[in-house]
Amino acid sequence: MNTFGNNFRISIFGESHGHSVGILIDGCPVGIDLSEGDFTNDLLRRKSGAKGTTPRIEADIPQIKSGVFEGKTTGAPILIAFENENTKSKDYSNLVKHPRPGHADFVAQQKYKGFQDYRGGGHFSGRITLGLVAAGVVAKKVVSDIKISAKLTEVDGSPNIEKAIDDAIKTKDSVGGIIECLTQNMPIGLGEPFFNSVESQISSLAFSVPGIKAIEFGLGFDAAKTKGKDYNDLIIDKKGSTKTNYSGGINGGISNGNDLQFRVAVRPTASVSSEQETYNFEHQEIEILQIKGRHDLCIALRIPVIIEAVTAIALADFSLF
Repeated sequence: MNTFGNNFRISIFGESHGHSVGILIDGCPVGIDLSEGDFTNDLLRRKSGAKGTTPRIEADIPQIKSGVFEGKTTGAPILIAFENENTKSKDYSNLVKHPRPGHADFVAQQKYKGFQDYRGGGHFSGRITLGLVAAGVVAKKVVSDIKISAKLTEVDGSPNIEKAIDDAIKTKDSVGGIIECLTQNMPIGLGEPFFNSVESQISSLAFSVPGIKAIEFGLGFDAAKTKGKDYNDLIIDKKGSTKTNYSGGINGGISNGNDLQFRVAVRPTASVSSEQETYNFEHQEIEILQIKGRHDLCIALRIPVIIEAVTAIALADFSLF
């Protein structure tokens, strides 16, 4: 389904080339200052147009349709919509029968029996994350004492991000990246031991972002290479501060008051400009596919702010329990 959360609940909607995309937020506390201008900074961080991103430029002007009156949240559901204006849908018609390898074209066709909106990737498009960023802006206000920051640390295995992007442009291929998220001033006690753990909720939201293929908290996969005595975070004061933070600020699914730390891996974009040999379902044979349209060379460039948003959404849901 398209809904997440128990107390701070979001429902995402829209298609890449449909009329609009956006988010419906239910459970937001009353009296929070909120206006269209509050979304500007985070929306600009997600915006395309920079080197390595899609040339499709949208205005991305948020329209608050409900839930706000005289600049304050009312407690009613908040609907935020963004109009789609810069679309070139004809570039995608051939992908119904000749789907992009690594993309959702094939599974969408099978699951929705051909009724899906395939234009621009439809509901599977990264454009839908615009609603997540908008919900993240509201969620950050709900957990305003908590500081969340995410950054891109490497592209195509290199910390030299600009060079990696330049190399990808030359080879006409896409590249992935690693994003680190740090959340400071965390309270103790958010989360539950099992199905509502901090890790499971953040992971669930992180994997809702197209292109995310892996996540690790604290030391992550390297924890499997350490001994228990080396891995354990020694407590150094009565506040629960620890000498190290290999657990990433979480014990037993519950925040321990130390910084919440995790990393996500972003895959290379499925849409590449170079030719690929893949199956054509209409002709029932493998043929060369030349992907048209406007696509990101490296979607990881635009994802840090989205990771901040999903983190804020998860923490807002916990904090309102």
